[in-house]
Amino acid sequence: MPSQQIAATVASLMPQARAELAELVAFKSVADFTQFPKSESEAAANWVADALRAEGFVDVALLDTPDGTQSVYGFLPGPEGAPTVLLYAHYDVQPPLDEAGWATPPFELVERDGRWYGRGAADCKGGVIMHLLALRALKANGGVPVNVKFIAEGSEEQGTGGLERYAEAHPELLKSDSIVIGDSGNFRVGLPTVTSTLRGMTLVRVEVDTLEGNLHSGQFGGAAPDALAALVRVLDSLRAEDGSTTVDGLDGDQSWAGLQYPEEEFRKDAKVLDGVELIGGGTVADRIWARPAVTVLGIDCPPVVGATPSVQASARALISLRVPPGADAAEATKLLRAHLESRTPWGARVRTEQIGQGQPFRADTESPAYAAMAEAMRLAYPGEEMQYAGQGGSIPLCNTLSSLYPDAEILLIGLSEPQAQIHAVNESVSPEELERLSVTEALFLQKYATN
Repeated sequence: MPSQQIAATVASLMPQARAELAELVAFKSVADFTQFPKSESEAAANWVADALRAEGFVDVALLDTPDGTQSVYGFLPGPEGAPTVLLYAHYDVQPPLDEAGWATPPFELVERDGRWYGRGAADCKGGVIMHLLALRALKANGGVPVNVKFIAEGSEEQGTGGLERYAEAHPELLKSDSIVIGDSGNFRVGLPTVTSTLRGMTLVRVEVDTLEGNLHSGQFGGAAPDALAALVRVLDSLRAEDGSTTVDGLDGDQSWAGLQYPEEEFRKDAKVLDGVELIGGGTVADRIWARPAVTVLGIDCPPVVGATPSVQASARALISLRVPPGADAAEATKLLRAHLESRTPWGARVRTEQIGQGQPFRADTESPAYAAMAEAMRLAYPGEEMQYAGQGGSIPLCNTLSSLYPDAEILLIGLSEPQAQIHAVNESVSPEELERLSVTEALFLQKYATN
C-alpha cells in the first residue's frame, strides 16, 4: 500500500530528522535583536536555505523583509500541470524566558521521557522539519506530485509583519492553489486535528504619568497621585469580576460550536494550581477560541528588590488583546485604546501606542483540500477521524494570504499540541507526532494532486 510505504520511509528518516532539528534548535533565532544577536537569526535562515537547496529547490532566496528580518523562499517544480502548494513554517522562536526554569539548556535538543525538548522544537522549527520529511518521503516513493513553494518566516513570534508586507509588495511570489500552515497543532497527542479558526491580536502599550518626578511616600503619599496605582486601576478595568475580558464596546459573548475542551482536561493542560478557579464564563472552548481575551504582558515599575519608599511618577504596561473570528482587529485596537484612555483615573496623563496587530482567521472547511487532508489523517492515524478545533493564538500571515489569494485553500496543522508547552519553559515536541504528521502531509500532497 502506498500509505504504508510512505510511513516506512518517514520512520527510516527520523534519526536524520532528530539530528537536523538539533542543529536548527541550536540557533538562538529570537527576532528581537535587542535581546539576541541578529547573526543567530541569519544563521538559522541560511540553514533552512541550505536544506532547501539540498532537496532540489530552485530560486532559493533570503528575502529581506521590511521589519529587518529574513524569510527563506524556495520553489520545487513538480509535474507539468500539477497544482501548486505553499508550505509555511517559521524559524524564529520565542525567548527562552527564565533559563533557570528549564530542566535542560533551552537551545539544546534533549530527549527526555519520550519527547524532544528545546526552544522551537514544536513552534516552529519542528514544522520546518515536518515539511522536509514529507517531501523526502514522496521523493523516495515516486516523486513529489505537486509544485511546492516553501516559505520560512523569520519574525512570526514578534508580530512585526515583515513577511506580510513583503507578500503584499510581491503578490505573485507565494501564489498557490493550496497552503499548508505548519504552525498549529493537534488537540491532543494522537488526535488528528486541523485548526479552522484563529484569533487575531493587537498589542498596545499604555503609559501613565502623574508627577514630574518620584516623591517620598511618607512626605507626599496619600495626596500625591501615584502613577502605578492609576495604571493598576486601568488594567483592572479590563476584566469583569469573573475574569472575563471587558473592553468597552467589544462583544464578548460569542460561542464555539465545534470540538469542545473539557474543563478538567484544560486545567491539566494549563497546569492550573489546585483550588484556583478558571476565569470567564461559557465553555472553555468559548473562552479560548471564540471570545476576546486580554493579557497584561509586562509592567514597567520598580522591582521589589531595591525599591524605595516613593510615590511613582510614571508607569507603563504592554497589553495583548486576542480578537475572535468575526471581529476586526483594527476596530478592536481602537476600542482598547479608547477604553484605556477613558478609564485612567484622577486626570492622570495617559498615552497609548499600537505595537502590533493581526486579523483573525476562519478557514473554508468545505474545500477539496480539506477532504484530501481528512483522508490523509485517517490513514496516518488509524482509527481516528480528523477533528476541527480553534486556536486562541494568532498567525497574522493567514489573513494576508487569504486576501491575496482568495481562491487558495488554507489548512493549519502542526506540532503544537498542549504537552508541547510552546512559549513556555521546557518546550518540547513529540517525535511520534512529528512522524505521523509528516506522513499525513505526504499523503495529503499525493491525494490533493489527484483531486
